[in-house]
Amino acid sequence: MNRILLLGLALAPVALFASSEGAVETDIVQRTVNFIIFAGILWYLIADKIKAFFADRTLSIQAELDKVQDTLKASEDKVNEAKKQLEDANKIAAEIVENAKADIDSVKEKVSLAVTADINNLEKNLEEMIKVETSKAKKEVVAEILEELLKSDNIKLSQDELVNIVLKKVA
Repeated sequence: MNRILLLGLALAPVALFASSEGAVETDIVQRTVNFIIFAGILWYLIADKIKAFFADRTLSIQAELDKVQDTLKASEDKVNEAKKQLEDANKIAAEIVENAKADIDSVKEKVSLAVTADINNLEKNLEEMIKVETSKAKKEVVAEILEELLKSDNIKLSQDELVNIVLKKVA
């Protein structure tokens, strides 16, 4: 910056001499030189303050940027954690579904075995009831035949013949 100021001051006399040759008198050259001198003095006086201001502003912008980046990183970490939790939840849900399917199969098998056992028990009970009812019916038939034979006077049978007749009726 100092070079520009020195260059401006060195070229100022040249500009002054070059402008005096014309017929029209203007003070543009003097004003320009005055402005350059004023800008140089102003720069000399407040350059440090302007540099400090812009350095502080740069630091504050950098701090804001760092703060935003930290917030962004925290948000990304939360998103990644949420994704991980979602994956874990999906795995757990899949395991629950598999366990439920296995439980359903187990319950189906248990119910099937229980139903089969109940059917077998009912069949056994039916067979036993049939046997019991058959023997009752046989006893009743035998009792009726014996009563008829014993009540009738015109039939005279020996005990062997009576047993044969009963056996034939029962069979």
